[in-house]
Amino acid sequence: MSRIIQTGMTPAKRRHAHRRSCAEVLRLLAQRAAFDAEAKDMTAFLVHNLRGIFETIDESAHSWDERGYWRKAERLRADWLWSRTAADELEALIRAAQWEAVPPQLIDLLPHFEDVTVKTITRNADWWCGALRALLRSPDA
Repeated sequence: MSRIIQTGMTPAKRRHAHRRSCAEVLRLLAQRAAFDAEAKDMTAFLVHNLRGIFETIDESAHSWDERGYWRKAERLRADWLWSRTAADELEALIRAAQWEAVPPQLIDLLPHFEDVTVKTITRNADWWCGALRALLRSPDA
């Protein structure tokens, strides 16, 4: 019997896409002077992508759990816990409308994305348009 090769959107591919989106948005937010409506949408989009990163980690860890590599699964979850924590903290600031406290949070995120090379911006406003409204309408996490 031959090996089955999965060619679809694996957790690793989705994680890479989320990390790329985060890196681009952080770069664009760094170029802004203040939090206008678009910057607020970009920040909410960042929360969505940080949650997506942790979801892919959880999927990968679950696969390791099924194979009996529970230590490796727990280490993977622990190494990437920052993504869920950062998403929760940013979401709390957004819901409380404490926009002046957001930039230090964004600066803390930069080291996690320094390995992502962004030569050109491939995401545009269509990606994050309405993200703030969607985040505020969603139930509290």
